Amino acid sequence: LVVSTILFQLNAQQNERLPLDPQIIKGKFENGLQYMIRENSRPENRMELRLIVDAGSLQEDEDQLGLAHFIEHMAFNGTKNFAKNELVDFLESIGLRFGPDLNAYTSFEETVYMLQVPLDDEVIIEKAFLVLQDWARGITFDQEELDKERGVILEELRLGKGAQKRIMDKQLPVLFHNSRYAKRLPIGDAEIIKNAPREVFLRYYNDWYRPDRMSIVAVGDFDKDNILSLIKKYFSGLENP
Repeated sequence: LVVSTILFQLNAQQNERLPLDPQIIKGKFENGLQYMIRENSRPENRMELRLIVDAGSLQEDEDQLGLAHFIEHMAFNGTKNFAKNELVDFLESIGLRFGPDLNAYTSFEETVYMLQVPLDDEVIIEKAFLVLQDWARGITFDQEELDKERGVILEELRLGKGAQKRIMDKQLPVLFHNSRYAKRLPIGDAEIIKNAPREVFLRYYNDWYRPDRMSIVAVGDFDKDNILSLIKKYFSGLENP
């Protein structure tokens, strides 16, 4: 609930009538990346982390339909500091189980990565921030892993077909007339998912995964000053393209 409240306040920060919870530490680095930190003692010995990227399917070019969501998948298929198996093994070792929307999601306007971290091991805490940093700027897009993941995305697309999808295909052009929302469902286009070359993925990633479009949220049973120092260590030095 606390994390949801912070995300709501982050999205509504331009509305000055909504006061910020005084227990939240909020700031921004010179590179534009924002952070919000809140100590919260329940549940004990746990921390929730979010990397929020202010980009989703609306930011896709015509040859990228579906790639914002695809890139979210690729975040779990190898990064600069974690090969695919190493990353999955680490996440499962700290209690995460994978499933729909459990560890990440992509919408029209944002992509959000989520971690729940136990706080009884400093090595695990630091490694969790390294994972977030890798998702922010270190996804490797290994060609073999990329090609393997195409089938996973296409199966998601297939499972989404049906009467409800056909109705939505008729409704969206009316509800969102002359808007990109009508043409940018995050699941994307099957032909692009099948055939998009690696450089098209990299173009989206380099264009939109940039610190001035990112926020870090940390909530948990921790010392706020220690968490702020870790956020500074792993994110203040990221550079914008």
